[in-house]
Amino acid sequence: MRAGINTDRAHGAVVPPVYLSSTYSFAAFATKGDYDYSRSGNPTRDILGSAVADLEGGAGAVITASGMAAITATLMALVPAGGTVLAPLDCYGGSWRLFDALARTGRIKLALTDFSDPDRASAKLAEGADLVWLETPSNPLLRISDIVAISSAAHSVGALVVADNTFATPCVQRPLALGADVVVHSATKYLNGHSDVVAGAIVAADTARVEELAWWANTLGLTSGALDSYLTLRGLRTLHLRMAAAQANASALVGLLTEHPAVVAVHYPGLATHPQHDLAARQQDGFGAIVTFDVGTEAAVRTLVEGLEHFCLAESLGGVESLISHPATMTHAAMPVEVQVAAGITPGMLRLSVGVEDASDLVADLRAGLDRALAGN
Repeated sequence: MRAGINTDRAHGAVVPPVYLSSTYSFAAFATKGDYDYSRSGNPTRDILGSAVADLEGGAGAVITASGMAAITATLMALVPAGGTVLAPLDCYGGSWRLFDALARTGRIKLALTDFSDPDRASAKLAEGADLVWLETPSNPLLRISDIVAISSAAHSVGALVVADNTFATPCVQRPLALGADVVVHSATKYLNGHSDVVAGAIVAADTARVEELAWWANTLGLTSGALDSYLTLRGLRTLHLRMAAAQANASALVGLLTEHPAVVAVHYPGLATHPQHDLAARQQDGFGAIVTFDVGTEAAVRTLVEGLEHFCLAESLGGVESLISHPATMTHAAMPVEVQVAAGITPGMLRLSVGVEDASDLVADLRAGLDRALAGN
């Protein structure tokens, strides 16, 4: 909340200014100041990086131009050429697309597993890996991975552990404290929280790794611009408030979904029936504001979403506004059908990103959509 507040020594601005300059003058020949070129370093971006690193308990952070830029920089920095990445079966479609593309071109070797199944995860880890990629809760099935156990097993075979903490945010979960080496975020989502920025963040547990990640982000040109950093920092100040409100709304919607006859499955770690509910309760400080449910068929999906007033049919998540998406044709469309099936993604599945609107409005709107879906079947 207080990151950068009242630090301006030039004019006493309470809120830190945004530094839009692309270049900075040298103090003298061969003598540069703290900044020389904005791709390499920017004062506004650095304040945001420090704030995110503090929230995650890391040694430092690198702010990138997108979540995918954060993933790309992380892979380039931490995986040797031809190294093995062990990733979740049901990871975000954009992550899978990048992993698959790098594997097809020979840059990495890719292995997939269900990290929520301890036996399967252990068997895959025993085969060896250079980097273990965790997504917990996973997108869109909200499976939970045991970060402590997996990090210990990964380190025993010499692998680094990266956790995508986009869904949980550091308000709910802090993977570095549980044994992960690096945390990544699509800062586009909850960290910014207003659906007006595309940005990413990488946080590492040790300084040397932060420096390596920063070198790659600069070399590849993946760092974030100053204005996007400024807007993300502004959004970050209300992260704790937004997460509390969104999680309360999610709980109200889950109550509706578990009782409505149009729904054939609900995926939410806050439910006692969720396979990893106890793990989520131990590992997290809440259950998040993403809710995934299944209405059986694509036809029911179409009927449900047509007429919604308080949910936008849109990709992305984590904004103050509520969104609804169809993973099979939207966020995970890059996955071939057989990969979707293996991941557990079905034609009738919908994912809610629950916002901070009035809970009764959201419940009434979704109930009307479920009623339409039931009547149409």
